[in-house]
Amino acid sequence: MRLAGPFTLAFVFLAAGTAEAQTAPVAAAAASTPTSAASAPGSPSGQRVEITGGRPSDTEQRRQSTASKIVIGREEIERQGDATLGEILKRLPGVTLGGPPGRGGAIRFRGLGAGYTQILLDGDRVPPGFSIDSLSPEQIERIEILRAPTAETGARAIGGTINIITREGYARKFNDVKVAAQYESDHASGNASWTHNDKLNDDWTLTSSLTASSGKLESFSTTTTTDTDLASGTLTRLSDETSSALERRDNVHLSTRAQYQNQGDTGFVAPFFAATRGHRDRFNTFSQPLGDDPPAPYDHAALTTDWEWSLLRVLGQWRHRLNDGTRLEWRGNGGESRSDVHTLHNEFDSAGALTGVVDDTTHVRDRSLSLGLKASRLLDNDHSLVSGAELEGVRRLETRSNVRNGVPLLTDFGDDLEASTSRAALYAQDEWTVNPHWGAHAGLRWEGITTSGTGESGEQVTNRSSVWSPLLHAVWKPDPKGRDQIRMSLTRSYKSPPLQSLLARPAISPRFPTVGCGTDPDCPNTPTSPDFAGNPDLKPELATGIDLAAERYLAAGGLLSANVFVRQISNYMRRVTTLESVSWSPVPRWVSRPQNVGDAWTGGLELEAKFRMSEVMADAPPLELRANMGLFESRVKSVPGPDNRLDQQPNMTANLGADYRFRSVPLTIGGNLNYTPGYETRLSEEQAAAVGDKLAFDAYALWTFRPGLALRLSASNLTARDYTTGGGLDFTSSLGAATRETTRTVVDTYTQWQLRLEMKL
Repeated sequence: MRLAGPFTLAFVFLAAGTAEAQTAPVAAAAASTPTSAASAPGSPSGQRVEITGGRPSDTEQRRQSTASKIVIGREEIERQGDATLGEILKRLPGVTLGGPPGRGGAIRFRGLGAGYTQILLDGDRVPPGFSIDSLSPEQIERIEILRAPTAETGARAIGGTINIITREGYARKFNDVKVAAQYESDHASGNASWTHNDKLNDDWTLTSSLTASSGKLESFSTTTTTDTDLASGTLTRLSDETSSALERRDNVHLSTRAQYQNQGDTGFVAPFFAATRGHRDRFNTFSQPLGDDPPAPYDHAALTTDWEWSLLRVLGQWRHRLNDGTRLEWRGNGGESRSDVHTLHNEFDSAGALTGVVDDTTHVRDRSLSLGLKASRLLDNDHSLVSGAELEGVRRLETRSNVRNGVPLLTDFGDDLEASTSRAALYAQDEWTVNPHWGAHAGLRWEGITTSGTGESGEQVTNRSSVWSPLLHAVWKPDPKGRDQIRMSLTRSYKSPPLQSLLARPAISPRFPTVGCGTDPDCPNTPTSPDFAGNPDLKPELATGIDLAAERYLAAGGLLSANVFVRQISNYMRRVTTLESVSWSPVPRWVSRPQNVGDAWTGGLELEAKFRMSEVMADAPPLELRANMGLFESRVKSVPGPDNRLDQQPNMTANLGADYRFRSVPLTIGGNLNYTPGYETRLSEEQAAAVGDKLAFDAYALWTFRPGLALRLSASNLTARDYTTGGGLDFTSSLGAATRETTRTVVDTYTQWQLRLEMKL
């Protein structure tokens, strides 16, 4: 692994602490409300001992955890005034967002895509169909990121775990109201949020958060496809497709937590509801000035898409303390999501005559239920024991109707498909202080997984597997009263196939359908416009991981850290495009489907620094600085190099941010620069993909009229630039010539302005 340079950089980075940072005592965590102020029994006469309560600060929680953890609290969440949770996460060490800047996208931790990063909501896995951006930042109390799994949080976390904690009950009553107007590419939108907390009586507290938004989004892209004869270098086909779209979305999110506390018993019920409704008009043009194999599918096309999506989730928890000090915890989490999408696609020739009509309707129902029982006990010898059992069931029902020119497609598969996953888990862990220098955390988790999906012949294909996950963490403090510490982790984790990957029914390429397509009755498609299908025979990926981190905590809450990680992966899953003889076409079609392609590994280095200038410089301005960088490397062993990395994993990602609070006026300004360089990925010996670089600069200005009343102006993606993706595949053409087909898609991005009034009533 070529990380010698980064290792050197890590040591230089940690050595950058100042003399003040080496000698000043660690600042105590900021306390909330004093609960008592009196002389403690046995204290010297006249000495005042003040006992305070409340959760430790974000930095202190991170420092006290034996397993490596990053904690982001309300102050950090509110700092930039982000509209989505993804915009908050992209500034954290090692986190990247897929897709164009300003449009959100899948969360990737350490460059690892969907399924590698475990997403938890209040400690439970999010239900199927859940998008992290369906949560409003106003609904979030804090975010916890674990770089390595623990027995309690679960082992489906090869990349890491992101635990999102929704707003909790407080002793005081408050109302937070925020109203915002947004502007992007000549289109205005708006959103409003209201968070309310009230103590109903001595035992019950109710916290509710409601967010609603509505607006339009514009998009424009151009895709260029070329076929080149590899023997002569001659260009044999060239096509260009442009796409412009205008989309309207209406969203509403509601979360409520009714919390009970009475002596040793505590519990809560937390319903969460989210709904989205949208309409999109898209206009495509297609030109093919060179080549006619395959022929152009149309000259221009008009598409309309209507969709509705909703999610209802209810989480319940009850804790009871026994007389011997054992605490029992019961948890239940059930939810259902519904997605209904209807697309009408009209195609025309150059004379404006209608040549094709595609009518596609999809209904998806995802249901999930999980139950858990946990027992924990703190022993006299500084051991904290936790054990538990979990059951989970997830089921997807999908109904799809695809009709082209009045002819139903894919009738052999039927209209109703089903996939399911069931899981049982047992775990035990022990966290203890070995001595003032060492803390340890050891756990063992067993999980049994059963997956089932519909095959190409309509049969149900079932796979069963089980995983034992030993999990070891340790922290070493050279000086128990100092600020430096070293973390070590040795873990085993896994990734299970997503439900949609278990359904064998294909999605036909819209550019090259199987009936009524141009002048060619056989309707072949191309390698870069394949059909997509699932694979019910997929097996889970297994990974063995090592993490090593060095941390230095500064006097006023700042920190410096460097973290090195390695993961060895077996049964790596990847989509591979091949030419297949399929049941839905009389001629072979190019099909992209997930496969287990063998072993892989990934490793990297993550650097982080955040501090106030006053911590490193006398008489410094009121400036807070944040910086982090992730360096990544990976290899898929069955694919020849170079660039045989894991899917969608860049070489690096970096953030640089600052906040400045004026002393003369009630104004705070700040910004963040996020950069991810472009990269290429070799998917197989014949296939490759490419992603262009991403540079996004966000800024804000906050004017505080008085405590509880402020006006915020923010801008996202101020450095709006084109976002480029592409790929290529080598194949033998219908004429027997070795051919390379490449695509390049350029997507416009936009700057979004927001003006928001923030009130605390």
